[in-house]
Amino acid sequence: MGAALATLATQALAALLGITIFLRGRHGIQLSWCTLAPDATYIRRAFFLGFPASVELSTRGLGLMVMSFLVASFGTLTIAAYGVGSTILQVVTIPAMGMSMAVSTLVGQNIGAGNIERASKIALLGTMLGFGILSAAGVVAYIFAPPIVSFFIPNDAAVIAEGARFIRIMCLAWGCIGVQLCIVSAFRASGNMLMAMVIALVAQWMIQFPLAYVLSKHTVLLADGLWWSFPVTNILVAIVSLCWFARGSWKTTRLTEDAELTTKITQEMIIEEGIR
Repeated sequence: MGAALATLATQALAALLGITIFLRGRHGIQLSWCTLAPDATYIRRAFFLGFPASVELSTRGLGLMVMSFLVASFGTLTIAAYGVGSTILQVVTIPAMGMSMAVSTLVGQNIGAGNIERASKIALLGTMLGFGILSAAGVVAYIFAPPIVSFFIPNDAAVIAEGARFIRIMCLAWGCIGVQLCIVSAFRASGNMLMAMVIALVAQWMIQFPLAYVLSKHTVLLADGLWWSFPVTNILVAIVSLCWFARGSWKTTRLTEDAELTTKITQEMIIEEGIR
């Protein structure tokens, strides 16, 4: 209950601070209380834009829960190793999520200005950086896996050994997580929320969970089959994401139908940056 109340308090404080900042208008956006009146048209539009993204995030969360049921069938040792490994995975993905947010902002900005090729280059650059950063993190995690696990569970040699094995298998494809997140963020920025949702659904329900079940229950790998499902899934989903990105269909979607506004923004960017 304490953790729940702490979450409620911090989220409420963050929301209050955010509204206060925008009401003051010191960061490029000036809100007033009268502009916060509900607009049914935009609410409906925002709902249909956001619904696939909510399904995507829910799918990822639910996928971890379902994996927990599968992990639990192998006993407390495997559960403990999975708990530590999944916590480390969440920490490691923070830099890639930050990179994906930057990619989403810049890609959306350039698509809105009509600079599609620049948006594509930004997405590819962010993808390469995400791959490099998480690959480097994977190398560090592979080398220092036992000390990392012992930081969380210092007095259990069996859990340290199993957790280190999980990390060393999982980290082999951490770079592919960076690829996924940056490519999906480019899809979201272009308004292709459905693409991001489909990738999440395929990753969790058509690849990882069936693969984890087969490898752990029907091969000699047993619990290691659970661990191997992580890198295999990440590699396959990264390949699918890149192939979908290379098709270029995401470039044709627009979140706004105001052609005059788009033209105006494009002209302003040309004036500001110069014609190259």
